[in-house]
Amino acid sequence: MVGGALQVAGLLLGALGALGTFAVTAMPQWRVSAFIEHNLIVFETVWEGLWVHCLRQLSIRVQCKAYDSVLALSLDLQASRGLMCVGSGLSLLALAVAMAGMRCARCPRRPWQAKGCIPRAAGLLFILSGAVELVPICWVARSIISDFYNPLVNVAQKRELGEALYLGWGASCCLVAAGVMFCCSSRCAENPRGYRYSTPTQHPAPSRTESSYSTSQYV
Repeated sequence: MVGGALQVAGLLLGALGALGTFAVTAMPQWRVSAFIEHNLIVFETVWEGLWVHCLRQLSIRVQCKAYDSVLALSLDLQASRGLMCVGSGLSLLALAVAMAGMRCARCPRRPWQAKGCIPRAAGLLFILSGAVELVPICWVARSIISDFYNPLVNVAQKRELGEALYLGWGASCCLVAAGVMFCCSSRCAENPRGYRYSTPTQHPAPSRTESSYSTSQYV
């Protein structure tokens, strides 16, 4: 009963984390323009994402443009492209494995041990996807913070943490929590034979002929 509740909660958290991962990968708000010193008055906002960079002005709606080349991106954003794609694929795979290994799913042709190991495999995939997603998020955040406090970097080129980074941290936490729940609910180590009911052995009762023969012998 507790294992089933953990799997349901883990599936919901995993689905939420997977949706968040897809949203973070597509969002352009990874690096946003910082308003400091002479940039304090907000006339325009610059967004830099993994695929596009956008410009939002007060009187003009948001204009986005794809990068001309991958080389136009910084090193952290280049690596984040591949890592976020890998994390999205792992989260989708983990979600599919988790749905296949739910206790309510009927798998009559599979052995009990294999069905018990499926939740643990889903949990490990959830944890791996959360860890893979956490690497680019923290890498980009570290580079933004280091450039912000670097006096050699031009003020117009300094950036702040965007909304996508905060959403990425939340999505990775959901994926890791879902993986822990599935790992705790797995029953791979259990032996189903230990729970089988063994009928007690019954010794046959002596027949009447044998008992009468034994009594007549001693008379």
